[in-house]
Amino acid sequence: MDLATALRWTAERYPKRRAVGGRDPLTYAEWDAHTDRLAAALLARGIRPGERVVLVLTGGLPLASLHLAAQKIGAVSVPLSFRLGPDELRYCVTDAAPSLVVCDEPNAATVREAVAGLDIPLAGSGSPRSADTIEHLAARQQSGPVAPAPAAADISVMLYTSGTTGKPKGVPRSHAAEHYAALAHVVQSKQSYFDVALGVMPLFHTMGIRTLISTILSAGTWVPQVGFDAEESLDLIRQEGVTSLYLVPTVYWALLRTERLGDAGRTVEKLAYAGASMTPALAEQLTETLRPRSFVNHFGSTEIYTFTVGPDVAAKPGCAGRAGLFSRVRLVAPEPGASPEALVGPGEQGQLAVSMAGPEAFAGYWHRPDADAKSIRDGWYFPGDLATADEDGDLWVAGRADDMINSGGENIYPDEIENALALCPAVRAVVVVGLPDDRWGQAVTAFVVPEEGIEPDQAVRLVGQFARETSGLPSLKRPKRVIAVDTIPTSPAGKILRRHLTSGGYHPLATLDLQRPV
Repeated sequence: MDLATALRWTAERYPKRRAVGGRDPLTYAEWDAHTDRLAAALLARGIRPGERVVLVLTGGLPLASLHLAAQKIGAVSVPLSFRLGPDELRYCVTDAAPSLVVCDEPNAATVREAVAGLDIPLAGSGSPRSADTIEHLAARQQSGPVAPAPAAADISVMLYTSGTTGKPKGVPRSHAAEHYAALAHVVQSKQSYFDVALGVMPLFHTMGIRTLISTILSAGTWVPQVGFDAEESLDLIRQEGVTSLYLVPTVYWALLRTERLGDAGRTVEKLAYAGASMTPALAEQLTETLRPRSFVNHFGSTEIYTFTVGPDVAAKPGCAGRAGLFSRVRLVAPEPGASPEALVGPGEQGQLAVSMAGPEAFAGYWHRPDADAKSIRDGWYFPGDLATADEDGDLWVAGRADDMINSGGENIYPDEIENALALCPAVRAVVVVGLPDDRWGQAVTAFVVPEEGIEPDQAVRLVGQFARETSGLPSLKRPKRVIAVDTIPTSPAGKILRRHLTSGGYHPLATLDLQRPV
């Protein structure tokens, strides 16, 4: 199945159902016709099947519609983060080699700077009254199919990884992989027909794309939010009767902190999260506040959408669960270059290997044989995650091999420490890394964002006390330094950028050295 056909078939089944919520609602028949006209406009700009179209839009309905329009002519949608600076954007555009770059007015200056000197056509996006926009050109087109449906094996989208450890990598994904991933999301997150989903996760991230396409497959209502704002999200949840949330933990934290989530989220029945680990404390608060019928931990990546699924977060907070509907996983020896046949024993920690035979998988990176050689071996994808399996066969992720801290000759992973320190009332956010240390090699260091109303000096003292007296952490894993900062660095997709901290890219508000008694 290709995504152009998927949208058209849903529109045929439920033409009058509300497809898009929010300020500019559309039925499925209207959205299908609108994306037909946008597809015709792309053809009029000379785009042909297989060519890449870079989309740099802030988000919301215009971006989603252009993404769907590209599917209808067999072009490859390349949504890039609007948070990228000119240099990063230029790198991605040059790497993608598109036939067209489309941007909206808020991003026009950055895009023009990024593509200066490159022989790549630009087009605007926005009001159809503006003569230089794709929408203006689309308004003069007729609705209806404008090109043959793409093949399932054709490339639908190329997403760029967030680049937490280096230059972003292009991840081409076929129509079949996107369709299977969306279908898996419907089943694994326990979606149903006509769910109302909040579309706040960015469409340059696999979570945003998955929410969009899975909602279309199940004839639900996609409620776009251009950029995350907690108060606006809660208003949309209440006004639109949102039933399903698929978010990263940091967004859930922000919603909880408003103290309005319980009231605004009365219609919310299904929760799912991905993109980062969730502390047991946050899982417990969400369960108590919303009482969801389902609460799912989705563990995967851009390259292979699903690794594993933890189907009951309330019962097993933090558990990554078992292989997904279309997935096959195993734990192998944690050494670099280990064979996918080098299985670890029961209860032993290993590195995750995910079969690329599953229909959700990509086929390799875009023009990056070096990345393929590092991450793909014998038909298995190695994302760099470490985990153990419990007696039930469920996986517990310890962290990424790249995040490992070697302190005094012992290997320590940040997740357990972060989960413990997150319970400290003085902390709004915490990230643990290893910083160079003459004595330990690497010192376990906790970067904390103080809770509102708590001064940085007081916050680091309270965290140090909590770590020593309340956290339950053994002395080896207690932080040797606590550093208060005003924010935790994250990628455009919301992933924590630990390398910014380890390379000194932070401004300390207060520092506490715990290598001596407090």
